[in-house]
Amino acid sequence: MGSTNVQFKNPATATLIEAVKTRRTIYTLKAESPVSDEVIESIVRDAVLHVPSSFNTQTSRVVLLLKEEHQKVWDIALQAMEGLVAAGALPKEAYESSTKPKLEGFRAGYGTVLFFVDYEALKPIKEQFAIYADKFDPFALESNAMSQYLVWTALASEGFGANLQHYSPLIDEQIAKQWNIPANWKLDAQLVFGTPTGGPGEKTFAPIEDRFKVYGKSA
Repeated sequence: MGSTNVQFKNPATATLIEAVKTRRTIYTLKAESPVSDEVIESIVRDAVLHVPSSFNTQTSRVVLLLKEEHQKVWDIALQAMEGLVAAGALPKEAYESSTKPKLEGFRAGYGTVLFFVDYEALKPIKEQFAIYADKFDPFALESNAMSQYLVWTALASEGFGANLQHYSPLIDEQIAKQWNIPANWKLDAQLVFGTPTGGPGEKTFAPIEDRFKVYGKSA
């Protein structure tokens, strides 16, 4: 899948594209790291600094949690799901057979990256460009998604397995209390990572002809 015989001007381009191809969702993780914590921190910090945002609004906020701090995220998620069971909103059988093992699998990893969006930071730009005010929240989410993808791909390149989760709003209040998160930071996603103990599932592709078109290409 993809252009296999293209000769790129810059060899780094081929490396980048290969990283994109090899990044996958991996659920079977263990609490070990193939690199130092400093390397992980550098990846996340650079994503926060350098991923673009609309009008340079810089609305993404990120918290990196490692080892025991990472485990607390999934303890919170387990407690939230147990609360749903107690309230009758989630069947106990489904929780025990599916939800609980899945969350315990996340907990077994090495770290979690929490991705937030600070929508309050958009107030000045919304006032300045009122005609586009309804566009800035989606733009902020798009920037946040780019951060998620960059961190995920870079971690995979360093030997991690990872998967992206979305347990908001169930865990938001307890997450905010646990790490003193500002009220204007709104949780969007949780990237779980660790040393993989298994591979990804099979990936299938819809026909590229239905999803990609080119006009004006040189012969």
